[in-house]
Amino acid sequence: MTATAIGAAIGVGFAAAGLARAFVPPTPRLAPRVRPYQHIARAALGLPPDVERAGRETTIVGGLFGPPLMAAARKVGRVVESRGDEEVARALLQAGRVASVDDFRLRQVATGAAAAIAFGLVGTVLLPVPVLVLAFVITGFVWGSARVRAEVDRAVEARRARLRLELATVSQLLALHVRTGAGPVQAVQRFVDRGLGAVAEELRGVVTAVRQGTREADAFRRAAELTPAPESARVHLLFANGAERGSDLAAALLAVADDLREARRDEVRRATIRSRAAMLLPTIGILAPVMLLFIAAPLPSIVMGAR
Repeated sequence: MTATAIGAAIGVGFAAAGLARAFVPPTPRLAPRVRPYQHIARAALGLPPDVERAGRETTIVGGLFGPPLMAAARKVGRVVESRGDEEVARALLQAGRVASVDDFRLRQVATGAAAAIAFGLVGTVLLPVPVLVLAFVITGFVWGSARVRAEVDRAVEARRARLRLELATVSQLLALHVRTGAGPVQAVQRFVDRGLGAVAEELRGVVTAVRQGTREADAFRRAAELTPAPESARVHLLFANGAERGSDLAAALLAVADDLREARRDEVRRATIRSRAAMLLPTIGILAPVMLLFIAAPLPSIVMGAR
């Protein structure tokens, strides 16, 4: 069979598939319609909400080639990324990313492949030796894959710093709500209704879990496990103890706010000292050689006795 006949057969097949889709459209899937009503049942069973694929439409091409490509991406991603799926999902959640673990691994492999191609082209132009080009390709793939992980790690660190900055003020506001007679969840609800920021996002997740049927203390403890900042975990555990035992939550929150402000002052002092030291380095680097020249200039005349 010639290439022309193969191309004609493929074209006829695509045309027939297009006509069949136009006259007999595929039946809508039931899973996207039922998934929004599963949250309460899954929360009652202690399972996370299944919102990963909500709203996604699966095409014929995606249904055929998507699973093999995702399986290959998972295998390659596990070779590149030593962390498991649970650790990756926790890191993405702590970074504030809405992507799933499969999306992260696919992006990691795609970025590594793009970097490998770019490095391979550079190696082919500069050093056209097969072994060196292969080394360039491997280096590019490792660099591209590590770059995606580094982006997530930087996002986690930035979110941790943002939580530390916000927690002092948020803890004081929550203490005010508790002092006015609100319960732990009610105080959080009042703050979430008007608040914005990283702490508000975490507390909004707690309120959503409570509405879905999770116990108040369990929702706060789950938030304490998932937060990237130890200070935020301390606040969540205080709310969990307050919801279970009815402790003096306002006094504990004010103590947390005071500790955070004191820690922030210490960080500012250390940063100021480091900045001063960094400012002195250029001055010392320029003046020290000049001073040494002035000191060393009269040494020959002193030692040799010459004038």
